[in-house]
Amino acid sequence: MVLWLSFSSSALLPPLANIQHYIQLFKGLVVYQLAASKLLSMMKTTAELPLRILTHNIRYATKSPFKGELRWDDRKQSLLNELRFNTRHQDAFICLQEVLHNQLVDVLSGLNQQSPPSSNPTPTGQQWTYIGVGRDDGHEAGEYSAILYKPSVWQLKHWDSVWLSETPDKPSKGWDAASIRILTIGVFTHHETRHTVLAMNTHLDDQGSRSRYEAAKIILQKMDEYRGGEFSDSIAGVFLTGDFNSQETQEAYGVLTGAESSLADTAKVLEPALHYGDHFTWTGFGYEGQDPTRIDYILLGPGKQKEEEQSWRVDGYAVLANRFDSGVFLSDHRAVVVDVTLYD
Repeated sequence: MVLWLSFSSSALLPPLANIQHYIQLFKGLVVYQLAASKLLSMMKTTAELPLRILTHNIRYATKSPFKGELRWDDRKQSLLNELRFNTRHQDAFICLQEVLHNQLVDVLSGLNQQSPPSSNPTPTGQQWTYIGVGRDDGHEAGEYSAILYKPSVWQLKHWDSVWLSETPDKPSKGWDAASIRILTIGVFTHHETRHTVLAMNTHLDDQGSRSRYEAAKIILQKMDEYRGGEFSDSIAGVFLTGDFNSQETQEAYGVLTGAESSLADTAKVLEPALHYGDHFTWTGFGYEGQDPTRIDYILLGPGKQKEEEQSWRVDGYAVLANRFDSGVFLSDHRAVVVDVTLYD
């Protein structure tokens, strides 16, 4: 009886090799579950993309400065400090207006000298680069409306320049404009999260009311072309920055934020109690005899697939100071900065 029980018990136990097999199988299941959990966590993390957008009309490097205005060489370091400080730790875009070529060279040189090392630098070693052209000849002459970005963070998929005139494909002055005006457009994909944004930057005319109105319509038309074209399935959100030379009650702002537009003013989206800094964005240099105004904006809009939804969340809005204890004006404009989150 005892022998029979001993035989039966040993017969019921699986061989040692089978036990080791089940142990390895169990370990594999645990590793798989951990990997799946990590993947799900990463998917949740990358469903949102926080980023910063800064726009600033930096005032072109004039040879005949106004009273109260310093020459570019005397104010550029303070402006570089502003740009570096406000984009150091963010996946940021810097959108500038009134930038002459020598100023663009100075800004990029200053940013790249102070940028921390990157794990994915450009072939030239630069951390910051740009898109845009000089508006006068489509190359280096005249003012740029440049968009600066880090190639280690953003992959440039496509970019273009559009002249805000009756002949948008070549350097030209439109309608009643006093100067040639341009729109810079870029399509960027974030390396880590794969979010794609349509970025636009412009500087509208300071004198021609009709030119501002018509330019605003061209901008909306171009935005719709991109959202409905080659990149329609990938664009998650749109932003437009710039000096519109238009107050809220005037023509360009009305078109760009009106009923036929899907763009929204970030200053209006975030309640005023949460704003930081000043309200007005143009100040002059203190001797123009004009009241300060709000004419610089950052507008946000949805991608093609989210026309009826909000694809952005505005987390912060600020108008930065352009003059400090030194008395030096960085520019006759103040920078506007927004922190936003883009949804997939």
